[in-house]
Amino acid sequence: MADIFSLRESVLVYLDRSGGLQKLTEDCKHFNDPQQIEAVYRFSISVNPSDVIEVDPVLGDCVLRNPLRATALFQSVCFLAIKTLSLVEKIHTDSQVNVILKLTHLPPFPEYTLDLCSFPRWYGPMRPVSMEGLVIAMTRVTKYTQGAKFLCTNDDCPCSTGFNHIRVHAPGATESATVRNDFSCMICSSPLREDVKFRVLGDKQLVELIHVKALDGLSAHQQSSLRYQSVTLFLRDELCNSVRIGRLYRVLGIPAHVHRWPNITWSVEANSVQPWEPEYPHKVSASFQELLKATGSSPWRFSAIVAHCFASDVVPPGLYNTLKLGLLLSLVQTRVDANDTFHNLDLLAVTTDTLILDRLMTYGLSLACRGVRHKASREMFASLSRDEHGAGTANIHAGSALLATGGICMLGDLGSYKKDRLDAIQSVLESCTVSVFIPGKKYGEDADQQLSFPVQCSFWAFAEASQQSGRADCAVLGTAEMGSVPMQLADAFGLVIQCRDMLGEQALLAQTVHTLQQAVQPGKPLYSSCWVFSTQDYQELVAHAQSLQVELSPGAEKIIHGYYVASRRVRTQSHGVKMSATSIKLLISLAEAHCKLCLRTRVLEEDAVIAVLLCENSVTLKHGASALVIPPDAVFPCDLGDVDGLHRRDMTLDELHQNLLRFIYAYAPGADTYITEE
Repeated sequence: MADIFSLRESVLVYLDRSGGLQKLTEDCKHFNDPQQIEAVYRFSISVNPSDVIEVDPVLGDCVLRNPLRATALFQSVCFLAIKTLSLVEKIHTDSQVNVILKLTHLPPFPEYTLDLCSFPRWYGPMRPVSMEGLVIAMTRVTKYTQGAKFLCTNDDCPCSTGFNHIRVHAPGATESATVRNDFSCMICSSPLREDVKFRVLGDKQLVELIHVKALDGLSAHQQSSLRYQSVTLFLRDELCNSVRIGRLYRVLGIPAHVHRWPNITWSVEANSVQPWEPEYPHKVSASFQELLKATGSSPWRFSAIVAHCFASDVVPPGLYNTLKLGLLLSLVQTRVDANDTFHNLDLLAVTTDTLILDRLMTYGLSLACRGVRHKASREMFASLSRDEHGAGTANIHAGSALLATGGICMLGDLGSYKKDRLDAIQSVLESCTVSVFIPGKKYGEDADQQLSFPVQCSFWAFAEASQQSGRADCAVLGTAEMGSVPMQLADAFGLVIQCRDMLGEQALLAQTVHTLQQAVQPGKPLYSSCWVFSTQDYQELVAHAQSLQVELSPGAEKIIHGYYVASRRVRTQSHGVKMSATSIKLLISLAEAHCKLCLRTRVLEEDAVIAVLLCENSVTLKHGASALVIPPDAVFPCDLGDVDGLHRRDMTLDELHQNLLRFIYAYAPGADTYITEE
């Protein structure tokens, strides 16, 4: 008994020092409404374990090892404070005080960490644990019983009135543990009946959490033989709707074994939920640092060589350079910033060799912080099932696009999709949201419900090019047919790259030799190039470039604005095509991505030129050429096998820069007021 008094005294000291008593006083003001009479009154108390240990190590140990007992101690102290200070007259017993301890953190020791890679096998007392994982499914918010009041059916028993029998939800308890019709009186053993008008309801939501490494089985990473088990979280009251599908979170919770005869399920009662992002290496390898120094005289050479040598395990250097640059730009631009604003760069490639493109995109997917390769056997956006934990509501499971949140979703060959799936992809690309229809009758609700989820990933896809009769492949007019891809879907992608091979049979021979050498001499360097970069080098480069914060220079902004105005006027007059405002977003996104790939923090005019060339080639491929005539491979107009090739490319890009300025002067009204004559 002396120990209990000592612990209660320590609780009071901690509440006084931490401001908990002041908060308790403020919370009690909301319960003084005379019209509001409930069985229990809920109080949330923030507890810092480190501060508790400083006040009383025994109390701190109790908070970390036996949270139910610690809750009872705080409950008794709060009840005494409420009665002593006359804060709430309607509270008569300590059972009416429902205290929820919200832990600020846990000690960074293995005993308090739950690794979702290994399923827990202990059967000891419940203790709070910390875990990090990915939300792969969640239910709608439903009701549960926070507390209920019971009365004895024996009228002569003192428990037939008052608040002597109060049932309050405990972590891991089912609904039947709080509300049932077979409870008996503690004094006379007579049956108890619930006083229904005093029942207090709260919100609950079920969430499935899984280790982020489980996504390796859905991506291009080397798959292992490990199997992963998801963990069910119970979010209650203010924690409901605090998570989003596809996001990563750090959760503090209390594990519990839920008995639902004849089965026992293992779940976690969430105590606090915080967004979490794993730490990635933000550094640039020595090889890329040397390359950056060597190419400092040109704003274009570093990104050119990085793209030229990209995926040398898949294709020989120099093939599909424009596509490889587009993949790198999409990788470095796809991110969620500090303001929860998503930046993406969707990419559609058109080719006659889909096998090589599939391998290139698969290789690029392995460099993303999160990449998911969609397969026809899986759901692309979201699916529904009935909850298996007794809630009876709809459980919403994430599809490939939601699982790829913050990363890349690779769709593969669009020719393998049916029209309804292509329409769904186009709708998501245009709105960046996916809607889920939940039929009410099927999932225990009175009315149907429509939920929308943001889709925050970049999409990669490719299509096989084909020619219709009577239409020639013209490099100037850009009349290449995009196979089965509708024009509206191509417009939704934004950046479309045509992978035309200018070398013809020489490229086929180079690819054949490359594949045979890899098969005969695996692991041996295939090319005697002075610049050799590993996959890890590219992973570190992409991660570092993603973290850069860039800003548009006035020169880059004027070029982007001038090109947009001029191109919109020309194409509206000549083709009847109205360039939408999304073109501005695409141009800015491309310019920022090229700036990041070059490891700069200020977007230069040269970055804007690359963005315009890529965008103009994309629009030409879809709608034909305009007055701004550029070659089909404007970004990589020549071979980059030596220094002379890099120099010729710089000269060609400088000339295209001047042509772009002339185009803006000619067709953008007022261009001479904001662009300096060069």
